[in-house]
Amino acid sequence: MQAVFQVGSTSRDLWDFKTPGIPDELFERADKVPITKEEVRAVQISKARLRPGYTIYDVGCGSGSISVEAGLQAESGRVIAIDRDDNAISLTRKNVEKFGLTNVSLVHGDALKCIKELDMADAIFVGGTGGDTAGIVRLCQDKLRPGRRIVIGTILIETLHAVLQELKELQFDSVDITQVTVSKSKKTSTGTMMLARNPVTIISATRV
Repeated sequence: MQAVFQVGSTSRDLWDFKTPGIPDELFERADKVPITKEEVRAVQISKARLRPGYTIYDVGCGSGSISVEAGLQAESGRVIAIDRDDNAISLTRKNVEKFGLTNVSLVHGDALKCIKELDMADAIFVGGTGGDTAGIVRLCQDKLRPGRRIVIGTILIETLHAVLQELKELQFDSVDITQVTVSKSKKTSTGTMMLARNPVTIISATRV
């Protein structure tokens, strides 16, 4: 059973820029709810090749950072943020409202069931699904308009392999694999050191 909520306010004073990569510290956070880090998020947004007016899915929205970035890029379009976790939906709502977006809808439910009921998409982001990422990609095949892009963020090698196999079977075009490894600076008592984050592999492709 899914629940849909329309959210948003009017002020965009918090991030009044066109460039993606909103600093992580500007987002509301919660324990055990993942966030796509700003540098990885910037790459994912660029791989989707968004335009104003697009309809966009954010599957496994987590903290809602992709939904916020996509909502800012799509302007007159709309973002449908999907997650089955109550805490993720609540946190995404808070972040959407914090950034003053009115073009983001929240869908609380299992993506494998919800996607079938949604309108056609111009771009689809697939993040933390907690399970059958390849199955979600398979469902997205029929919901993505021809010539449009799907972007999948993966951490596990097994997920990467399964997604690539699925994209090959579905005959997606322009498949791109980009691994992002980021190190961030941290002040110490004697200077500045760099701390590495876990690498994220981003797969993007175009529906023929």
